[in-house]
Amino acid sequence: MKLLFDQNLSHRLLHALQKEYPESQHVRNVGLSEASDEIIWQYAAHHGFTLLTKDADFHQRSFVFGHPPKVIWIRCGNCSTATIEQLLRLRHSGLLQFAADREGAFLVIE
Repeated sequence: MKLLFDQNLSHRLLHALQKEYPESQHVRNVGLSEASDEIIWQYAAHHGFTLLTKDADFHQRSFVFGHPPKVIWIRCGNCSTATIEQLLRLRHSGLLQFAADREGAFLVIE
């Protein structure tokens, strides 16, 4: 599973979760740190990423446009990077199932 970490998530998550999500990227590492949601959406779809975000706007975009890309919305408010790291580790098998589901387009994790 290739995750594209949105700009509202720490780039440090890439290194911390490299074993679980080895082909993942952060938007800043692919030159999209200042890009619009539309550009990030297109990049994720074109390159086979699942978009990981804390941004509610991608929730709406997912309903309007469907997938690809798939979207995982982290809804944990003002939580730490360590909390997000732990959440992504604990939910790893569920996220892999979501990635394999041909019908699933959007997943909320809290």
